[in-house]
Amino acid sequence: MRAKLCGMQTLLTAKVAEEAGADFIGFIFWKQSHRYISPERAAVISGQLHQARRVGVFVDEDIDTVNAIARQVDLDYVQLHGHEDADYARQMERPVIKAYRYGENFSAAAANEFPAELILVDAFRPGKVGGTGEAFDWRAAAEEIAAIHQSVLIAGGINAQNVHEVDKIFHPFAVDVSGSLEVNHQKSIDRIKSFMKKIK
Repeated sequence: MRAKLCGMQTLLTAKVAEEAGADFIGFIFWKQSHRYISPERAAVISGQLHQARRVGVFVDEDIDTVNAIARQVDLDYVQLHGHEDADYARQMERPVIKAYRYGENFSAAAANEFPAELILVDAFRPGKVGGTGEAFDWRAAAEEIAAIHQSVLIAGGINAQNVHEVDKIFHPFAVDVSGSLEVNHQKSIDRIKSFMKKIK
């Protein structure tokens, strides 16, 4: 099972994640998140990663800013986690991961029409853009999410205890994990290692 470990803020935790087998390392470039990292710091970390693909997460950011950060950090993907439309996505210089919140008028048909290489489905919580650490009703969502044509990442409340249930229900391209890897809002090396050991 592939895994995207998101919200990395230090070189140590990013390297531990990569060495443990993480397929994607995510950086949050939304300043309102406690997981925010500056492009300068992310670029230093990115330069030390050799296998994991680097993903930058943006929320309704200026198009030129996204593309500039993608070049600066040498991102492999840009993840659009706001209300960006198809025209916006077509102006990205990197492949797009488009995030949808299940329950916020979610539509597999709309996801299929969006110009994204990967689709991420997260939990919906009013007033939040994601990263809540809460799961959505996976079994209720399974049939609709199965109708998405692109490869799908599942996010929201995933941890070492329930990740195999997620795999069994969705057979996703990858899982996206962040909050369950943290202690006091900081990534835990032990939690990263134990999670990756569980799925690999």
